[in-house]
Amino acid sequence: MSPFATDSGLAADADGWLSAALRIESPNCDRRPAGEAVSLVVVHAISLPPGQFGGDDIVRLFTNSLDTTAHPYFAQLVGLRVSSHFLIRRDGGLIQFVSCAQRAWHAGCSSWQGRQRCNDFSLGIELEGDDDSPFEEAQYATLQDLLRRLLGRYPIAAVVGHSDIAAGRKTDPGPCFDWRRLAALGDLPGSVLGEP
Repeated sequence: MSPFATDSGLAADADGWLSAALRIESPNCDRRPAGEAVSLVVVHAISLPPGQFGGDDIVRLFTNSLDTTAHPYFAQLVGLRVSSHFLIRRDGGLIQFVSCAQRAWHAGCSSWQGRQRCNDFSLGIELEGDDDSPFEEAQYATLQDLLRRLLGRYPIAAVVGHSDIAAGRKTDPGPCFDWRRLAALGDLPGSVLGEP
């Protein structure tokens, strides 16, 4: 069930935190450039270890507490400092790591419509998933509700995948993500989606 089942979490507070989300603060963020408005949402997918769901390793990665000796894949993550604004778990649970007012470190080297440094003007939403597994109904429900709230508060012009802003470097949210489900969301302007 979506965490927005009641109206209690309809909007972010003045500091950019949603009351409907579990708040776990990441240190991997900083201030947006002065006067920069949020105009882009970037949808990602992540699983740690790859292809495994349900553990706490994503949270540990975003809070710089991941034991990089716990799995062979983690060796390549040593020293990595990343985050996102939100994570949507497989069961639809919503975690917020960074205030919407802050710049989360989710996009990396990126560009959208000629603008570089997408972190400056975007919100990052991670879905617990990968390129090979269909996403869960509960994740789509939470994502749609979250996007409704964000679109109601910020001048968002586009909702795109990480692959759209880092082509050739990133593939997420991947071929199993159903962009048509978001297209069915009536509140989204027709031109905002990264995929047809």
